[in-house]
Amino acid sequence: MSYDDDKWNELFELAKPYLTVRHNQVHTEICYNFAQQLLEKLGGDPEIVMPAIILHDVGWSAVPTEQHLLAFGPRKIDENIRRIHEVEGAKIAARLLKQTSVKEENRLEICRIIESHDSSEKAISLEEKIVKDADKLFRFSPEGFSIDAERFAIERVEYRKMLQQFIKHWFFTDLAKEIAAKELQKIKNPQL
Repeated sequence: MSYDDDKWNELFELAKPYLTVRHNQVHTEICYNFAQQLLEKLGGDPEIVMPAIILHDVGWSAVPTEQHLLAFGPRKIDENIRRIHEVEGAKIAARLLKQTSVKEENRLEICRIIESHDSSEKAISLEEKIVKDADKLFRFSPEGFSIDAERFAIERVEYRKMLQQFIKHWFFTDLAKEIAAKELQKIKNPQL
């Protein structure tokens, strides 16, 4: 199964102005690749997953930059700020999706997933599981690992240990757990 990147380029272009904070363009591109891997093996509807993963973090553009690190990461977080990015993200996504050929019934599901992709510990569909897993897998990629270790000011060795512990309970799918473990293995020398 192949997911035509050309089909989603228009949506990426529409989303780019909203992805200029928090390394979100790089984050989104890496999550997109993980979502493709998960879809290819697990199935699911790419017409929901791909737009949802492209747009899942556009809401951070509505949160003041100085508040970003209060809303995510390994330390105590402010759930209210995190919710703002989800709720505002769903609103932005709805506006952007109306400019595309994405079907109305899919738009509603995409926005529902975006509106709770971080705050809800449940997933009611395979598509939602894939989006949530792809989002978390970013942290396990070598580039995501480096970005997060730096922005959270955590020693790389400690951050690697922390992520290793998260694998068991963070993900919805066994495939995401396998990918996370393989990605973490790519970070051979976390002291660098």
